[in-house]
Amino acid sequence: MVTQRHAAYAEESAEVAVLFASLDKMKSVSKKIQGSMARLNETGRTVQDAIGPIYGNTQRLQIQNNNIDKIQAAIDKVKQPLDMRNKEERILRNRPDKVGLTEYIASIDRTNQALKSLKASNMRSNQVAISELSSLLAVGTGNLENVFRDMLRQDSQPIEPLKQITQGQDFPRISSNQSAQLRTINTNISNFTSQVAPGTDLTPSAKVYAHERGQYMSLSLQNLATATISTAKKVAADAVYRPGTCAIMTYATGIQGMYIAEYDNICPIFSREEWGAVLLATCQESLRTFSSTLRDLDAHIRNHLITDCYLAYEIIDVVSNTSFQIESHTGELKHAISDALKPVRETAKSSLSTLLGDIRSKMNQMLQLPGDGGPLPLTTDVMARLQLMTAYLSPLSSIMRSIGNGGWNRPNDAASTNSVPTLSSFDVGADGKQLFAHYCTDSIETLLSSLESKARQLQKGKSLQGIFLANNIAIIERMIRQSELQTLLGGAQPKVDGWKKKATNLYLDAWKNEVSPFLLDVQYTSKQMRPPSTGQAVDSATILKTLSSKDKDAIKEKFKNFNTAFDDLLARHKSFKMEPEVRGLLGREVQKFMEPLYARFWERYHEVDKGKGKYVKYDKGQLSSMLASLS
Repeated sequence: MVTQRHAAYAEESAEVAVLFASLDKMKSVSKKIQGSMARLNETGRTVQDAIGPIYGNTQRLQIQNNNIDKIQAAIDKVKQPLDMRNKEERILRNRPDKVGLTEYIASIDRTNQALKSLKASNMRSNQVAISELSSLLAVGTGNLENVFRDMLRQDSQPIEPLKQITQGQDFPRISSNQSAQLRTINTNISNFTSQVAPGTDLTPSAKVYAHERGQYMSLSLQNLATATISTAKKVAADAVYRPGTCAIMTYATGIQGMYIAEYDNICPIFSREEWGAVLLATCQESLRTFSSTLRDLDAHIRNHLITDCYLAYEIIDVVSNTSFQIESHTGELKHAISDALKPVRETAKSSLSTLLGDIRSKMNQMLQLPGDGGPLPLTTDVMARLQLMTAYLSPLSSIMRSIGNGGWNRPNDAASTNSVPTLSSFDVGADGKQLFAHYCTDSIETLLSSLESKARQLQKGKSLQGIFLANNIAIIERMIRQSELQTLLGGAQPKVDGWKKKATNLYLDAWKNEVSPFLLDVQYTSKQMRPPSTGQAVDSATILKTLSSKDKDAIKEKFKNFNTAFDDLLARHKSFKMEPEVRGLLGREVQKFMEPLYARFWERYHEVDKGKGKYVKYDKGQLSSMLASLS
């Protein structure tokens, strides 16, 4: 037992001894490893100190190499436009038709890009090259302008617009293929211009276009301008202008057709920003001719304002419609056309007061009036004016709105082109037809007032004055009924009726003062029973028995005087010249006034001559028939 235990202790002791021996070895190895690590770290520091500067130098060298490569590339890029100059110069100094338009434009495009690159480099050394390329581009652009001009001239032979107008044909337009080529040329010219002269109103190609096409339009429209002036000339000095006599409508139609066609030509060739400016420049010459033509027409109208003011209204109507059509299609030229129309418009304004003044002037110049009470030709002339003016309601409405209601009664304002607008001016909401009706009413009122005043001066007797006024009123009413005035002058009828009543009263004055007094008697109802009134049974013999011989003699004298006065007025009535309407109206008025007066007097006193007819010349029926014959 003890021996076994000692054996076990000995074995464990041996194992412990082995473990201690291994531990000593591990310590020895660890020390060696620590020594190796220390030597390795020292070696690494030595290597890093040696290699570090070499690596930094290598990076700097790489950066320098990259910079050198970029500089070399930049030099090559700078040299590239210089190298291609000779090649492009050989192309651009030739004519485009020899090189070919496509190749020529491509060369200009390449040169243009090279010039932009040189300018972007901002290097002093490139200034000479920039100058040379700019000169080269100027030569090439100039050659393109010539091509542009030649291509335009192919389609710019003057035409006769009357053919298109009368046959309803469209005005000529540049073909789409031609427009595409012109657009390409214009784009290249515009690109060059934007570099050498930025902000220029019109590019050289636009100026070429405006000149060539402007000349084409001006020459094409020249005959219409001449025809417009010649057709406005008067054959007779007092002839009244008739609608459509002047060729202004044809002229304006030609302008409208050519301007719209030209706008359609411009749009495919030029950029949107250029359309308006190019169109205005292209139309400038023909607009000057148009404006000059309107000034000539205006001078003619002012020299014959009373008879030819209607031409002014027609011009305003035609030109305003033309301006509207052109503007609605192009959005341009409204102000230019309006400026051309302004002189005629001012003349048209002044004509309204001038026509009213003409009525007064002609009446003042009259030294005598018709002795038979017949109407004046002036009345027919005035109403014919108003009838003719209804054909120009649109321009007249515009004019009247601009001068305001009643503005025609202020001649200084209407004639002045520099008058300051008032609140009544430019009333765009006013009813133009109503303003025209007011003007017509004022014209009629002016005429009738002048007629009445002159009649009082030159005609003796109110009956003649009444007939004279009534005849002229009949002409006025008849010409209103027979024209467009009827629908416009409904509001004027009360004033006309007032004048008609005044004329009727003037005529009836003689019947009231020269005849009717003989049919009046005095009755003393306080001394005897009041006699029955007219319409009831009247016993003339009984009434006469109550009268004294002196009263009977007075009744006889009344009948005699009545007969004389009645026959005289009857003869005078038949001697007057009366319009049918006037004869009917005045005849009825006389009968309505005289018949009841005479009937009453006759019923009471006809037995004064016991039916012998010595004093009582007419019975009730005879007088009624004679009065009826007056109508």
